[in-house]
Amino acid sequence: MGHYFFGPYSLDEPQRMLLLGGSPVSLPLKAYETLLALVQSAGRVVLKQDLLDRVWPDSFVEENSLSQNISLLRRTLTEPPGAAYIETVPKRGFRFVSEVVYVPPKAPALAPLAERIETRYARSGDVNIAYQVYGSGPVDLVFVMGWVSHLEYFWKEPHFARFLTRLARFSRVILFDKRGTGLSDRVANQALPTLEQRMEDVHAVMDATGSRRAVLFGVSEGGPMCALFAATYPERTAGLIMVGTYAKRIRGDDYPWGPTSEEHRAWLLQMADEWGGPVGIDVRAPSLAADEPFRDWWATYLRMGASPAAAVALTRMNSQIDVRHVLPLIRVPSLILHRTGDRCLAVDEGRYVARLIPEARFVELPGDDHLPFVGEQEEMLREIEAFATSLGDSGEFETVLGTVVLVRTGEGFAPWAKDHFQSVTSWLSGPDAGATFQGPARAIRAAQRVLDAARSLSLPARAVVHTGECLYRPDGAVSGGAVTVAAALLEATAEGDLQVTRTVHDLVAGAGFRFTSRTALRLPGESGELPVFGLLP
Repeated sequence: MGHYFFGPYSLDEPQRMLLLGGSPVSLPLKAYETLLALVQSAGRVVLKQDLLDRVWPDSFVEENSLSQNISLLRRTLTEPPGAAYIETVPKRGFRFVSEVVYVPPKAPALAPLAERIETRYARSGDVNIAYQVYGSGPVDLVFVMGWVSHLEYFWKEPHFARFLTRLARFSRVILFDKRGTGLSDRVANQALPTLEQRMEDVHAVMDATGSRRAVLFGVSEGGPMCALFAATYPERTAGLIMVGTYAKRIRGDDYPWGPTSEEHRAWLLQMADEWGGPVGIDVRAPSLAADEPFRDWWATYLRMGASPAAAVALTRMNSQIDVRHVLPLIRVPSLILHRTGDRCLAVDEGRYVARLIPEARFVELPGDDHLPFVGEQEEMLREIEAFATSLGDSGEFETVLGTVVLVRTGEGFAPWAKDHFQSVTSWLSGPDAGATFQGPARAIRAAQRVLDAARSLSLPARAVVHTGECLYRPDGAVSGGAVTVAAALLEATAEGDLQVTRTVHDLVAGAGFRFTSRTALRLPGESGELPVFGLLP
């Protein structure tokens, strides 16, 4: 399979892509196959039935489907202005009338896509986030790699480069390195990014690239972060894709998958001892674990992605992730993909995630590899393309994921608290001041500031923080399940105390907060109890 050149266009047959001046042009798979059939028979009439048999083998489709593909190709092939590439031969078929030059596979046909991609930087707070943008498809797709990453070294591995290139056939792809990894600013190991910070880094990269809405595509540990973003910012999320992912990392009585705490500690010791070599390759890419070039690439990729201490700290922090309470609040279209024999994360974890997300589509794929670009790619990529290109405008969302802070203070102090929350929205309700935030760590810090101010004035005060479903009303007030839970918890909170729910506790892993377990809260009309934690100084 080689390359076909005509006018300013080319067909990259190995990658199954149409290119204009070397840049991918978005084209559905059936339209691409129709064009390839015509190009390969340039100058000759291709009968309609022959095209139908080739493009839709073993399927019965009406001639109208072929006509639609031809019409789409004519609308796509518009360079140079006035050029005509496809001629209709009445009652027979079609002829490709442009001169075509074929370059065999071994010839240097095109420069690698990576050589034409710039690495740029977006500012997220005081940290620079490295990102790349390529492709020109109608949908934006933000690709979030798990564990550690290195943008420019993605492209050094042929399987990975092919996977990323294929995404550009139907989308404008946005890649980035998490803070503390790859080409983004390195940070202290004790300041590695929380889920909340990673979510805001995505926000910053989307803003820098002019992306109003995008499909979030999270791999492995990137999945929970994308889920949190989708629940918090549904207006910026066209759809959610999670591949080989999980809801909680460490096994427990209510989560029978993943490593035990002892197994995880052993893995951290192994990482610290073996970082620099192909650590973890046996479970992440078993089909290529004995391939020396891939082993060398994987070892170098990990070294370039993070230092040994940073990798251990990041992995330790990831082990605290638990988004089980977030998943049911996702309101955007969602696709969960998982390989049956995934040796790193059990397929049951993917099934569990799909069950928790309302109306999520779950697709189980064959294979043992965890990394999506290793093993059979095409079936996975077809599912991703079909999902991403089928999404429409989701409209407005009545409820979103938000973090509620409620503070009860001394007389006359509540209005001051309301005005100093620095939050998304704030309100007063009798002696209480309330506010909502788009991240739980910011909410806890805001509650701490208000409590410290009250103490400095010798005023009684108490505060609670809960993350859940929020409904923003036209009058500026906020209601919904999150406010109801926070109000009940506030009544059970002692003066001078700051209490948070289990959901908040699980989402601020790595943010530096210390908690102590408290008596669980029983909500009126609800069965079961809600675990509660107190914030330690």
